Amino acid sequence: MRPLVVAALALLTGCGSAVERSLIYYPTRRLEATPGDYGLHFEDVRPTAEDGVRLHGWYVPGRRPVTVLWCHGNAGNISHRLENLRLLRERLGVGTLLFDYRGYGASDGTPSEVGTYRDARAFRAWLRARTPGEPLVVYFGRSLGAAVAAQLAAEDPPAALVLETPFTSVRAMANGTLPGAGYLFRTRYDTLGRVAEVRAPLLVLHGDADEVVPFHHGRAVFEAAREPKRFVRIPGAHHNDTYLVGGAPYWEAWESLLAAHVPGWHP
Repeated sequence: MRPLVVAALALLTGCGSAVERSLIYYPTRRLEATPGDYGLHFEDVRPTAEDGVRLHGWYVPGRRPVTVLWCHGNAGNISHRLENLRLLRERLGVGTLLFDYRGYGASDGTPSEVGTYRDARAFRAWLRARTPGEPLVVYFGRSLGAAVAAQLAAEDPPAALVLETPFTSVRAMANGTLPGAGYLFRTRYDTLGRVAEVRAPLLVLHGDADEVVPFHHGRAVFEAAREPKRFVRIPGAHHNDTYLVGGAPYWEAWESLLAAHVPGWHP
């Protein structure tokens, strides 16, 4: 998110939303691998968002009756999260629905804040349609995806919510680089405001060496949330390696959350 300062300067000179969008979203179209390349059975998922945009994701079933709905960060596409996906499946036994926002991977359209919220709703609806009764779902959001997951959780509460390396808002990130620049942005992704409305157990994970989203953002998001909640500091972890650097304590935090708040889940 460091290029937000460049976006601010562009906006000051009269550039419009296209510049703002190009400095917030970094999608790639080419899918470089599939879960099958990692030995995982998977299903292609292709729902349509409420505004008619066709989307794409992968559903990987688990050993336990709970699904993690994963909202990823602002760069790449779902094929860049496969090692992390494999570890979630192996370490926790959960099913995972990992999806691309509009404009990413095989999803149609152009990314936007409102669009990403619509995309998350579409995949939540797909899970409901697929599973008899009310499926057990944990929302998982990383970085920009934490804002998307928090918004969805405020609208449609999950069994639990996991936010990893969250920022408080786009405006706060820009202001942290260039004071006052954040007020030029129409895109908000107000994680701080949304998490205060969430009525679900919360786990926040943040590396104390995060070079993209400062550690204090994660603490602020945590402080704004309702109980029950837990914050886990990951010593030495940067923005994209929390699940690798965190080691056993990282996975134990997930296990504790699931054991305490997801019926039928046992370590």
